Amino acid sequence: MNKEYLVYKLADKVRATTRIDSALFQRYGVKRGLRNEDGSGVLVGLTNIGNVVGYERQEDGSLKPVDGRLYYRGYELKDLTRPILEEGKRFGYEEAAYLLLSGELPDKEELESFSDLLNSRMPLDHRSLVHIIDLEGSNIMNILSRCVLEMYTFDPNPDEISRENQMRQSIDLIAQFPTIIAYAYNCYRHSVQGKSLHIRHPKEGLSLAENFLYMLRGEYTPTESRMLDLLMITQAEHGGGNNSTFTVRVTSSSLTDIYSSIAAGIGSLKGRLHGGANIMVADMFSHLREVIHDWEDDDEIDRYLMRMLQHEAYDGAGLIYGLGHAVYTLSDPRAATLKQMAGDLAREKGFEKEFNFLKRIEERGLQCIGKVHKNRRPICANLDFYSGFIYEMIGIPRELYTPIFAMSRIVGWCAHRLEELNFDDRRIIRPAYMNVGGERDYKPMKDRD
Repeated sequence: MNKEYLVYKLADKVRATTRIDSALFQRYGVKRGLRNEDGSGVLVGLTNIGNVVGYERQEDGSLKPVDGRLYYRGYELKDLTRPILEEGKRFGYEEAAYLLLSGELPDKEELESFSDLLNSRMPLDHRSLVHIIDLEGSNIMNILSRCVLEMYTFDPNPDEISRENQMRQSIDLIAQFPTIIAYAYNCYRHSVQGKSLHIRHPKEGLSLAENFLYMLRGEYTPTESRMLDLLMITQAEHGGGNNSTFTVRVTSSSLTDIYSSIAAGIGSLKGRLHGGANIMVADMFSHLREVIHDWEDDDEIDRYLMRMLQHEAYDGAGLIYGLGHAVYTLSDPRAATLKQMAGDLAREKGFEKEFNFLKRIEERGLQCIGKVHKNRRPICANLDFYSGFIYEMIGIPRELYTPIFAMSRIVGWCAHRLEELNFDDRRIIRPAYMNVGGERDYKPMKDRD
């Protein structure tokens, strides 16, 4: 049998053998996507780390949409970012990282020591550096995952799960993600785009955001580094139920090593329904800037957005990327922060026309979705709606949008792994699947058609 035909035949069999009647999920009370019928998440664990609030449950059991709130260790995100926005001088990601890992805000001495520790751990083992240079391919997320797995081989004690060893490994990962990502992109530029190869050693005394931009391109402005720092804070943590963090907790519950667990989280975040959504928004916005001629004409905007929702325009998916979230309803606090940042940066960088157009897409898009999906619960712009635009204004290539998400979220992943492994009553996460395929009698080879 022709090998290519065999692959096609096997794939065709999969189409038939994996089909399950959707009515069976309701009959057996299966929570698809671990979501309840009202859209809320199925409760599968407890955590002290992050809290995502988008609705309140009423006495009758119904859900009341509320303005979104996000908490890191009990502190609301806006309270953590406000000093950074108002002061405009200091960086806050290291403070947020210390808080998420330890559970407490650092004092001045603790923060300085922690920042110095991260800075000292940023340089890579020379074997990792050589490996990054040897790797080829345009997907930085895959290179990041491979480099994380390789860190296992350089770790003198990779499998020990004591708190001290897990903290050491976590700090190394948090510190080295910016270095790996910056080097991987510069190698990509060299091998794929034919540009000069620059490998810059991280500098002492710089924040993670500053060092990332320095290693990436050498030059950056104070505004650009502060914007990246704020983006990293807003993406550092989002509760235990988001797909990549839950992946890290599931794999950690098996007592696998931290590198295997974090690599699994990277694979999850890469997906376009999760961290990869920021690229989808950026691509969509670029498309809309081209096809909509008058950026201030609501009627023209509405006509095209309705065509998108009706699967007649753009990619045919019937979606306006960046609008809607699994938990947030009336507002996403991260999007609110990024929207303010984007407006300030647009005025400084001369992108006000584009920013006003993006705001109009948000407003008109929500109106159009409401017309198409009349009984749907309220939705709002999410984190991804403005993050790509900010990246564009500070000169970040699209290949790095999702890797920077990983560079930010690594601290949340590590915090949740530490919590998962610190339970006195450790249990491997093992939900149930009901088999509805039935049983069959085995047929000898001679009796098969």
